[in-house]
Amino acid sequence: MACNTCSSWLYAISPMERATASSSLFIRDSFVLFFARCRPTVFVCGSDSPSGSSSSSLSRRSYSRQWYNPLRRRNFVQDPEIVRHWVESEQPVASPERFTVASYNILADKNASEHRDLYKKVPSYYMKWDRRKRVICKELIECDPDIICLQEVDKYFDISDNMVKAGYRGSYKRRTGDSIDGCAMFWKADKFQLLEGESIEFKGIGLRDNVAQLSVFKISESESRRLVIGNIHVLYNPSRGDIKLGQIRFLLSRAKILSEKWGNAPVVLAGDFNSTPQSAIYKFLSSSEINIMFYDRRELSGQRSCHPAQVFCNKKEVASTIIFMDRLLKNCWTEEEVILATGNAKCHLVVHPLKLRSSYATVKGSTSTRGFNDEPLSTSYHSKFFGTVDYLWYSDGLVPKSVLDTIPTDILRRTGGLPCKKLGSDHLALVSEFAFSLGTEG
Repeated sequence: MACNTCSSWLYAISPMERATASSSLFIRDSFVLFFARCRPTVFVCGSDSPSGSSSSSLSRRSYSRQWYNPLRRRNFVQDPEIVRHWVESEQPVASPERFTVASYNILADKNASEHRDLYKKVPSYYMKWDRRKRVICKELIECDPDIICLQEVDKYFDISDNMVKAGYRGSYKRRTGDSIDGCAMFWKADKFQLLEGESIEFKGIGLRDNVAQLSVFKISESESRRLVIGNIHVLYNPSRGDIKLGQIRFLLSRAKILSEKWGNAPVVLAGDFNSTPQSAIYKFLSSSEINIMFYDRRELSGQRSCHPAQVFCNKKEVASTIIFMDRLLKNCWTEEEVILATGNAKCHLVVHPLKLRSSYATVKGSTSTRGFNDEPLSTSYHSKFFGTVDYLWYSDGLVPKSVLDTIPTDILRRTGGLPCKKLGSDHLALVSEFAFSLGTEG
């Protein structure tokens, strides 16, 4: 694996050889010795390399020189420097009581192994679970969030062992069916008390094997501050917008019920929603309603336009009224699809009971990291996808005070795809700090 700062093959000629050769012969013969006599030594920088060796004895020689070996193909592209900055909000004054929430799709080990075609440009060492686990836990612990919502967790106890040592407690809900990953939630044991937990199996209502979590927390130092946290990994399939919409609709309805049960406690919903900021599903979340008959269910999530080749070439679909009407005629919804999306065969308008905003869209970032709706330009990157599907939504009663901004797209592109040296998944962790609105008691 190429070293990130100075990896190269280094060869040396002995003092005796230099003394017995003329200057011109040395230049010529050194290339012969380069292949025939010298033993190559690799300088390795950092602990991330699979080789832990170094060449301190060689570096102490009186003469050393770097050479390029044309017989050995190596990737000399260096990992770009990954730096993420906190962005402060200009929101009104709020309660001094603060808490942070993180959402992170950590890429299940099984998925990484079975879909290796998505990571062709990622060195195999970066894909190994033992390494990714260390990087992921380091990312999370350094961010120090109070509540953590993870998706695509198939080795829960590997993560849990690290988080418990860092002072967290956790819960886990595995997907139904043959899939072995699920959703996990962790919270700081000294700051939050779990009042109620609910696990959602969407299969029970005909909405595939995805799952979600809902937890009601009480802030330990306050008698009245309660909070509902939701965690979801929405179905991936870009063609099944009806199922995606049904899963999100059901989660929101359950979150509302829990909120009312606990004194209208404010809500934060985290997760991989597998829908882009340009999509109808995003519109549903942010505006509380959509009429599904205005959309092709296969385009509800907006994922189809996020292939890196399309994004990087700035190719955009130009939709005319004729094309729009043609899609409506050709892609009529079946009764079953309407039921899955809305819960009612006779209802085409989907409405949810929460007034939600995205924390990242609320706390503005720079043009290098933000795009449509002020959402991140990308929260996930592999060989077949470059775009945003991860969000932190919040309800009335909360104010986002800061967010950990994402990575400029030019830096992200230079990685060639995620995971990379400092990032353990093909998604980016989202982290937001919230405060309670003044006058909020729940």
